[in-house]
Amino acid sequence: MSNIIALVWDFDKTLIPGYMQEPLFKRFNVDAAQFWREVSELPDRYMREQEVRVNPDTIYLNHILHYVREGRFPKLTNHMLQEFGKQLVFYKGIPEIFKATRDIVSEDPSYAEFDIKVEHYIVSTGLRRIIQGSAIQPYITCSWGCELIEQKDADGDMTVAEIGYTLDNTSKTRALFEINKGTPQNNVEVNSNIPENLRRVHFKNMIYIADGPSDIPAFSLINKNGGSTFAVYPQGDGKAFKQVEQLRQDGRIAMYAPADYSRDTTAYLWLTGKVKELADRIRTTEKNKFEASVTPAPVHIV
Repeated sequence: MSNIIALVWDFDKTLIPGYMQEPLFKRFNVDAAQFWREVSELPDRYMREQEVRVNPDTIYLNHILHYVREGRFPKLTNHMLQEFGKQLVFYKGIPEIFKATRDIVSEDPSYAEFDIKVEHYIVSTGLRRIIQGSAIQPYITCSWGCELIEQKDADGDMTVAEIGYTLDNTSKTRALFEINKGTPQNNVEVNSNIPENLRRVHFKNMIYIADGPSDIPAFSLINKNGGSTFAVYPQGDGKAFKQVEQLRQDGRIAMYAPADYSRDTTAYLWLTGKVKELADRIRTTEKNKFEASVTPAPVHIV
């Protein structure tokens, strides 16, 4: 039975107004704008100086480690990153909407009969440790993000020193397949051959929520497989509005709204309505399967 509805969320500018690294910059008095300018220049610089291509989505990780070695992020650890997550301020309605969407099915006995569930996932190019330290962690089934490895420094202290795991805007689709196949729960490899009907979360039961053009690969995968797509933009931001409207015109997303998930907002109503729509479909499908499998009891022949 495919009875799980998955809401898959991007993080930066989808759940929070800016970037999750802001508390890191604030803690060490680093100019965030300057840091990101330097990051944006790295692809051209490395190509010009060394004829080396780099991934523009994840090269910021190298720059963080560069700052660590320079002493600008001294003694930075994964524990510190997790603590920074506690400082993040989310858009209105977060995390309340995580509970609201779950309650739609958990509080309705007609859904409980078929064990229908709602799960939330985070798929981000940001730092997973920061996500894990944030206020939404108790509501999340699993999260994907970039990871850093610690090593002892010259003083014998543990500090982040190497890149352990990366996720870019294209490889986010790998995470979607892992959700689809139940990799986190069943400990199966993403490339394992699993028949579609036996996969844990069908793509048609996924809702992908993100903020814009960088998530086009993920939007496309979900759309292609019958899932639902939703984009958000900061209230009053005309440029961001034009971007998501273009995504809608191009068929990349089904719907968009300002990034406010408070009760009765457009985002709240669309997401909760979509969850109910999917739950109704699962219930009807499973009920029809059951009724079709029932053979009438024998009766006396007159």
